[in-house]
Amino acid sequence: MKRSLPRRLLLNGTGLLVFLIAVFPVFWMASTAFKPNNEIFSTTPKPLPSHPTLAHFDLVLNGGIAEVSFWEYFRNSAILALVTVLASGLLALMAATAVARFRFRFRTTFLIMLLVVQMVPCEALVIPLFLDLKKLDLLNSMAGLAIVYIGFAVPFAIWMLRGFVAAVPRELEEAAAIDGAGPVRTFFRVMLPLVAPGLVATSIFSFITAWNEFIFAFTFLDDQNKYTLPIMLQFFFGRSGNAWGPIMAASTLLTIPVIAFFLLVQRRMVSGLTAGAVKG
Repeated sequence: MKRSLPRRLLLNGTGLLVFLIAVFPVFWMASTAFKPNNEIFSTTPKPLPSHPTLAHFDLVLNGGIAEVSFWEYFRNSAILALVTVLASGLLALMAATAVARFRFRFRTTFLIMLLVVQMVPCEALVIPLFLDLKKLDLLNSMAGLAIVYIGFAVPFAIWMLRGFVAAVPRELEEAAAIDGAGPVRTFFRVMLPLVAPGLVATSIFSFITAWNEFIFAFTFLDDQNKYTLPIMLQFFFGRSGNAWGPIMAASTLLTIPVIAFFLLVQRRMVSGLTAGAVKG
């Protein structure tokens, strides 16, 4: 016990240090968003604002620089994120079930290709995707951008869900079949609740991917009314200087939906682990 106490203190201290290092940029971002300009550019910066102000948030929310209302960008980002989460989750679940439950030719090759796709940097695909969307007449459209986001989210989601599907005992499906449940009912009453934690995990990844993406949105969209929140940030950068107050305020507002989405689904990530094994 005496030897384990110093070890626990060391591990806890290391974990606390890593946590503080990871959280400090977020804390500084939120703190700067409430600081007036004279405190932001002060030679003796303080962790908390001495005279808090909401002027930067007012400028961002009312479109003082970006010329378009913040809520327009928010709506576009929300639509893209929700479509990406729902579509990628459905496609990945069907593919993961096929990979985990059936044996077919080139199954291993298919799994390897999913990993290879994840290794390709997004920047290398901008021009090919631009040409493809142009041929399909999907440039400057939310639908084309959603297809790109779904394409990037699905491979990772398949890998994640494959393990959850494989972990579901076949005996549960066989028992449901003996009780008279068909394939569809078995899937929704047995398989889906047990795979729910995996769907939650992949939905978080898909949501963050679509919500924070900048390169494809900035390249493929040409209409300011279709821009997303990450693109809005670039309006606060200029040749004469950067508006750091609005930048931090917009970044804080951009972070809140991600945190809210995680808090919304994190309970289901735990409760779904055993929900499918309980009858009724």
